[in-house]
Amino acid sequence: MPIFVFPDEPTWNEEADAVEFAVEVGEYRGRVFVPRRAMQTLIGHTPKPEEAVERVCLNQPLFEKAVELRIIDRNLDPDANIHLTARDLRRAAG
Repeated sequence: MPIFVFPDEPTWNEEADAVEFAVEVGEYRGRVFVPRRAMQTLIGHTPKPEEAVERVCLNQPLFEKAVELRIIDRNLDPDANIHLTARDLRRAAG
């Protein structure tokens, strides 16, 4: 049984300028944000919102690993959500 689940599909959050999706760990329900700037490192240019969402969907194992590492490290943001950085993505790519 996994330590966490992603109950919904990634979507674009205009206000956060990021791809957003949910994560659940037991009773905890939080949000994961992948800012457009972090995506630049992954794809080499500033993606449009549709491209950013598509990249998260196509590279789901990478993003799951990055979230897993942050959860294991108990490295949540002050709002109890996870805002992935380019560093998180490089670490997950290992």
